[in-house]
Amino acid sequence: MIWIIGLLVVVGALMLVVELVLLPGITLAAIGALACYGGAAWMAYKNYGVGGLLWVVVAVIVLSVVATWVSLRAKTWQKLALKDKIESTSGEAPARDVAVGERGVALGRLAPMGTVVIGGRNYEAKTQGEFVDQRTEVEVVGFENLNVIVKPVKKQ
Repeated sequence: MIWIIGLLVVVGALMLVVELVLLPGITLAAIGALACYGGAAWMAYKNYGVGGLLWVVVAVIVLSVVATWVSLRAKTWQKLALKDKIESTSGEAPARDVAVGERGVALGRLAPMGTVVIGGRNYEAKTQGEFVDQRTEVEVVGFENLNVIVKPVKKQ
């Protein structure tokens, strides 16, 4: 019976660590920890009387304080923390290939985003709010993230 009581106290402490570190604010693990602690206290009182209950309460308090202290230390979780830096992007920045003032043709309708062909290459393009029909000549006026900002060329 002492093994079951000890197991309940240890499982309760592990659930407390889960609540503090992995699922903060969910309270599901905290309720489980309290249930384990309560079950251990009830079994100790039922089988060993008040003396057994006091031993379990002291063990629960000490183990909970130690588990909380170890869980909240910064050095404890540094081994699991991601230290790699991601420096890549999802695509090439068009500013390297295209300059402001270059002209191209809308491959499809830009409403207000679509694809344009500039210098034989396709680029994701965005207008400044207006709609541009397919096969309309456009001019690069700037860049926003990975998009080329274009405007239709006025025909004279």
